[in-house]
Amino acid sequence: MTTDKDLNPMNVMKPLNVNPKTLDETQPLTTFEIGKLWATYMGNSMSIQILRYFLQHCEDENIKTLLENGLALSNDFKQRIEVFYQKENFPIPIGFTKDDVNLGAPRLYADEFYVHYLKYAAKAGLSLYAVAVPLVMREDIREFFIYCNQCTTVLLGQINSILMEKKFIASPPIIPTPDGIDKVNKQSYLSGFIGDVRPLQALEIIHLWDNIENNVTSLALLLGFHQIVQDEKIKLLFKRGLDMTNKSVKQYQEKLHTEHIQSPSYLDHLVTTSTYSPFSDKIMLFHKVDMFAMKIRSFGNSLAVTGRRDLNLLYARTLINIGLFVDDGMNILIDKGWLESPPEAYDRT
Repeated sequence: MTTDKDLNPMNVMKPLNVNPKTLDETQPLTTFEIGKLWATYMGNSMSIQILRYFLQHCEDENIKTLLENGLALSNDFKQRIEVFYQKENFPIPIGFTKDDVNLGAPRLYADEFYVHYLKYAAKAGLSLYAVAVPLVMREDIREFFIYCNQCTTVLLGQINSILMEKKFIASPPIIPTPDGIDKVNKQSYLSGFIGDVRPLQALEIIHLWDNIENNVTSLALLLGFHQIVQDEKIKLLFKRGLDMTNKSVKQYQEKLHTEHIQSPSYLDHLVTTSTYSPFSDKIMLFHKVDMFAMKIRSFGNSLAVTGRRDLNLLYARTLINIGLFVDDGMNILIDKGWLESPPEAYDRT
């Protein structure tokens, strides 16, 4: 049972665990540090504005604490990166500001949606921070990303506790305990279309479930964005994203339901009918392009552990569609002059 004590705001100002004797802050930032710090800054800059609005329309006290914790982490990560930038005389990105959100706009999503959204966003952040840890070379920057990992992991634990306690999600699937150790001895293990098609194995179930969970949250978020966006070109792109995501969810659910395994449910009912926009078109478009791009990594991870060819083909088709969506979204961001360029290498031409 989750208590108020369990959901106390996190101590996000914990000092970094860096040994001063080994820290060399005179070492210039490498491409790895520059790229990961920039991506982390932009993502959390966006999250701050989204979460500020959600907090204006939240009645459940536990969910409100989750939102406050998420907002505190995003502010903390952003401020720490600004300190790194200032020490390096590195230009601080513009990111997103108070101009990108209207806190006085009516409610767009129900309280329950905020919990699903926080998990959706935290998983995306965790994938970014986890990849950064083995790549960055400067100890202070590496410790920063370890810190981001630790804080986000704690937040995800709180989110999952609320999701389960309030019965916002179905219990994860259960499969039989094996009688012993089996070896794969038939090529049909890889089959998925015709003939001797084996049942889904545990890793395949996990990734189908995870992709459905991500996509039903993305679908609900996009449904709200589609209702309120002003620019017609972006509205058409969002409609394409809705159709594409809905089709993917149905295909993944079918793979589970065929074997009588439950799946996460749609969240569309958590979107109100408001058409009054709390967000700028700029932040909404960036958000969906950014999160669709994050899906590419998620589906890549799914492909890496999937043995059945039918699932591989399904993920490969999804990756192509996502790539086209992201490309078209980037073109609109560029046309509007809304896309900040990540730091680039020297132009030797």
